[in-house]
Amino acid sequence: MIGLWLRSLLFNVGWYAGTAVIAVVGAPILLMPRRIVVAWSHVWIAFCLGWLRLTCRLTHRLGGLENLPPGPVIIACKHQSTWETLAFARLFPDAAIVLKRELLLIPIVGWAMARAGNISVERGDGAKALRGLVRQARAVVAEGRSILIFPEGTRTAVGSQRPYQVGAAALYRQLGIPVVPVALNSGLFWPRRSFVKRPGVIEVEVLPAIPPGLSRDAFMATLRERIEGATGRLVARGQE
Repeated sequence: MIGLWLRSLLFNVGWYAGTAVIAVVGAPILLMPRRIVVAWSHVWIAFCLGWLRLTCRLTHRLGGLENLPPGPVIIACKHQSTWETLAFARLFPDAAIVLKRELLLIPIVGWAMARAGNISVERGDGAKALRGLVRQARAVVAEGRSILIFPEGTRTAVGSQRPYQVGAAALYRQLGIPVVPVALNSGLFWPRRSFVKRPGVIEVEVLPAIPPGLSRDAFMATLRERIEGATGRLVARGQE
């Protein structure tokens, strides 16, 4: 346990220090076109994942890419860890991530999230937030880009579930494009609200797409069933 703690401490120190250096040195890039900002963010993500692999011996494996249709889609993923907020911009390049608006207030890093073309929502705004979500999502799809959303709205501990929020259903109904469920087991290795990161291989699995046209209830039931069923399987496999 001491070894895990020390490795996690080393990761955190290097993560924060490296992030600060990359942010300060690259701050002028925020004035450049979006594609340059995205490329800069990928440098930061590559550093974070490489440092995680070196210090904590934690890597990942992505499967099921054959289930990802061509063209813009809505990627709806289980959210267990900080890890996917780092890795998914690289695993699903140029997808617009639906995130909390307050994250955009973080100096440089938050500004880069905004300049990279992500979608921000104000939590607790109800119908107004949904209208803003759909409006931004339409613009993203018009650019030929996909959207990535965490249907539960926040991180959940391994083995637990939260109600699926209406945002995913609103996008499905309004945009008329496939929804691609994604399962993972990242919480086994980088648990929610945990300092310690455990060595291993995080598994991410892209599941068969849900085509447009289902009723709201049928869509939500199908989305939950696919994500939670596959997540349970990946968690069980990661615990073997």
